[in-house]
Amino acid sequence: MSGTDTAAPGPLAGTLVVDLSRALAGPQATMMFGDLGARVVKVEAPGAGDDTRGWGPPFVGGESTYFLSANRNKESITLDLKADADRDVLLELVRRADVLVENFRTGVLERLGLGIDVLHELNPGLVVLSITGFGHDGPEGGRSGYDQIAQGEAGLMSLTGSAPDDPQKVGTPIADLLAGMYGAYGVLAALLERGRTGAGTVVRTSLLAAVVGVHGFQSTRWTVGGELGRAQGNHHAAIAPYGLFRCAEGSVQIAVGSEALWRRFCAGFGLDPAAPGLETNGERVANRDRLVEIVEEVFAGWKAADLLARLDEVGVPAGKVRTLDEVYAWEQTRSQGLLIDVDHETLGRLQLAGPPLRFFDTRGTEVTRRSHRAPPPLGGDGAAVRSWLAEDGAA
Repeated sequence: MSGTDTAAPGPLAGTLVVDLSRALAGPQATMMFGDLGARVVKVEAPGAGDDTRGWGPPFVGGESTYFLSANRNKESITLDLKADADRDVLLELVRRADVLVENFRTGVLERLGLGIDVLHELNPGLVVLSITGFGHDGPEGGRSGYDQIAQGEAGLMSLTGSAPDDPQKVGTPIADLLAGMYGAYGVLAALLERGRTGAGTVVRTSLLAAVVGVHGFQSTRWTVGGELGRAQGNHHAAIAPYGLFRCAEGSVQIAVGSEALWRRFCAGFGLDPAAPGLETNGERVANRDRLVEIVEEVFAGWKAADLLARLDEVGVPAGKVRTLDEVYAWEQTRSQGLLIDVDHETLGRLQLAGPPLRFFDTRGTEVTRRSHRAPPPLGGDGAAVRSWLAEDGAA
């Protein structure tokens, strides 16, 4: 795709995003902008590029599958920000940009001569998204942040695992991904505000903030209720029965999220909904171990597939635990546009996880973006981007 052949449908069509970020939180945010139709120019260091280009195995044809997961719908240009000529290219990109994203450690932009004051002098309407590990200020504002460290420091690992003495990280880099999502959310709000005021702004978030932001009921369980949540395996802390239960062959998950569902569940499996200690949700939570034994004793006579069919018949929300190969083969996944085909410059036709949003017009016709760019080879769009900048004699 040439530097001028960049138009894509979507709510952010016509928006230019300059991506100075690397690893995952920033690239996740900029990929979201690209999915929404923005033109995203990813600025990478010559030679190695984004850190994730080296994160593997697995590698396919020399490309890191980790990098491929977070960089669709972008262009790549390599710039040495300490070299005057390359710095001039970046400055011209900044002048034209709507959004700039960076996740350097605090103070690095200033040392590069690209502090917020400089950026807004170049472009008063620029929205800057800045993502750090633990925040830009405060007593530990300068700490570098990596996902698993943030999961531990922000309390998530204390809530995840089989028991309090078995802290576990989430199986995906959730702190990074959430920081990218929160950052994108903040940028969209800032762009709306700029539409009213004409002025740019700075949006800041961190891995710490992103994880604390999704503590949900566990936060008020402690701050208001004085009860400290701890890891307790695959059962909900405040609802019962809600979790993973063993059956004759395998296991199933159920979510009995109301008293009406409890009565329906009991009627479907021959249980007494008013049994002592189990009549209310509070009692069931307090007596969870006993409840799990009762439910698994009932489920012991059922194979998983038959049990799921019975739960559906009864009207109790239920499901199985799928492996990722099963998820991507599942027709429901595919029907939601969650698997896309792209043509990679060196790898050919690839399948990637797709954007999680769909768009429809007022007539109900889907207008979701259908064509996507593959993640770019390192510097693969450099000549085209420079040519586009030079069209007006700018660089």
